[in-house]
This record gives sequence, C-alpha cells and structure tokens, in this order.
Amino acid sequence: MAHHLLSLEIPDILNECIFRVYDTSIYEPLIPKDCPTLEITPPGFVNPAVITTLAPNFTANITACDMGIQTANCSNYHNNLSDGVYIVRWSIAPNDKVFVEYNHLRISHALNKYNEALCCIQRSFGCDPSPEILKKIQQAQLIRTYLDAAKAEVEYCHHPKDGMTTYRYAMDLLQKLLCGCGCGEGCN
Repeated sequence: MAHHLLSLEIPDILNECIFRVYDTSIYEPLIPKDCPTLEITPPGFVNPAVITTLAPNFTANITACDMGIQTANCSNYHNNLSDGVYIVRWSIAPNDKVFVEYNHLRISHALNKYNEALCCIQRSFGCDPSPEILKKIQQAQLIRTYLDAAKAEVEYCHHPKDGMTTYRYAMDLLQKLLCGCGCGEGCN
C-alpha cells in the first residue's frame, strides 16, 4: 500500500534568531497532501507554535515572532531563540495519523561560544603551539564531543533530560575555557 514517508531535517546553524527546518519527506503523488501543519514546542513551553502556511517540500527559517515567543517589533528585530530541546512535529491529513515528531537539541548559542573559544585560543599561538595551548585545544575538542553527545542523547537515544545535563556541563566547561583564554564574559 502506497503512503507518504514524512521526514524533516533540522540543521545546526549559527544564526541564533533563526530555527531552520527542511521537509525531506517522500510524498506519494497519488495521495493528497492536505492540511500541512508544522508544530514547534520551544524549551520551557507546553503548547506548540502551529504553522499552517507551509507547503510540502518546504524550507523554513522560523523566528521567535513566527513561534509567538516575540510579540513586539517583529518587523524590525528578531530575538534570539534559546538553546535547548525543541519538539518538532510535521503532519498532513489525517494529522493524528500521518506525522513525524522529533526532539531537536538546538545548540546555536553553544556553537557560537565554541567558535569564540577557538578564535581566542588561535590568537595565542602561531604554527607551533606550546603545551599549555595544546591543552586548551584538547579541552575545546572535549567540549565539542560533549555537545555532540548531548545531541545524540536527545535526538537518537531519546533521553532529553540526560542530553540537557550533558549540554549544561559542556557549557560550564566552555565558560571556564573562555575565561582561561581571557575572552569570556562574566569571568572573575
């Protein structure tokens, strides 16, 4: 029996005010694609933002305004979206039966901080880093591994709480690394 194979791709991006989603579904041409609905529940929210203006095979850059998180000055400025677990659901009619749902760990802020740390470390050495700089590079690599592990815990192992614990630990290590490089905000 022919049917749609729904699928989404939610890439990690550095733009903190955009949540990008691609529809990577395979649609059966002889079956209708009625009532397309994208639902996104941001971290800390219970009710999803419901977007019904997208057509199958979409690429969407969704903002805080689109999600209803930001309600003022949307034509001039977009607030950053927080890192954390977003629940993303894509469906078509009958929407209670034809859907796909994901837990997505957004790490845009973390990636920007990670890149900041790499730039800070890079400024400290030339082509032949000292043992102290090598240690900072290894620490940065470990932090990136923790971020990857957090995403895996949320998105593949389906353990969002464990993933967020790992994410917070990575962010603590990242803050210490930035402070150790002299580049962090809020360092003592």
